[in-house]
Amino acid sequence: MRKQIVAGNWKMNNDSAQTQALLAEIIAKKQEGGIAKVVVAPTFVNLQAAVQQTNGTGIIVAAQNMHQAESGAYTGEISVGMLKGIHVNTVILGHSERRAYFGETNALLAEKVNTALKHNLTIIFCFGEELADRQSGNHFNLVESQLREALFHISESDWSNIVLAYEPVWAIGTGETASPEQAQEMHAFIRNLIATNVSETVAKNISILYGGSVKADNAREIFGKPDVDGGLIGGASLKADDFLAIVNAI
Repeated sequence: MRKQIVAGNWKMNNDSAQTQALLAEIIAKKQEGGIAKVVVAPTFVNLQAAVQQTNGTGIIVAAQNMHQAESGAYTGEISVGMLKGIHVNTVILGHSERRAYFGETNALLAEKVNTALKHNLTIIFCFGEELADRQSGNHFNLVESQLREALFHISESDWSNIVLAYEPVWAIGTGETASPEQAQEMHAFIRNLIATNVSETVAKNISILYGGSVKADNAREIFGKPDVDGGLIGGASLKADDFLAIVNAI
């Protein structure tokens, strides 16, 4: 059975005190026995404290990125071993902001995927089209190339460590949201693509999240679509009540 997941990507927000306060509020207000797995991704400098604070709560702490090399002269970068050393076992890779602002390519992301899988990390792999791709009708081709070039080389067994996060870039931070029907259409396309190129079993079991301006007032309708298994949440994850309303929409 596919996992239902709501992940909060905090991006470059929240200092140490703010991180502690937000986590405390989420922990205090989080409903017991909820269906969705809850993931939070604070900035690197707050990861270790977040792991300690969430211990025993069921909340998963993820990193927002990692370097493809295991060590070396890469000033300012974070390795997989550093993450594992503080008990962070989940990483977000391929976010549209990493692609746009830091030039991360599908080939580079394939290297990061390989390193993460070698060390048994769970990967939340992001992908999705720009507005121009959607308007030109190239969105399906673009999404296929992003998945094919970064993920389709891995073994079938490795797919158990992959969570997919479709993020239409034109709907991130813009207030625009793909309609539930548009989200379902793309998620169904992705699942069929995996069934054709990997296996029916992987396609049936993989979680595909939607990431694009999900809010409390639209989450239930989006999550109600048959191929949408939760969300990767940006701005709305920075307020406990908003984030938990989305979690409870599952």
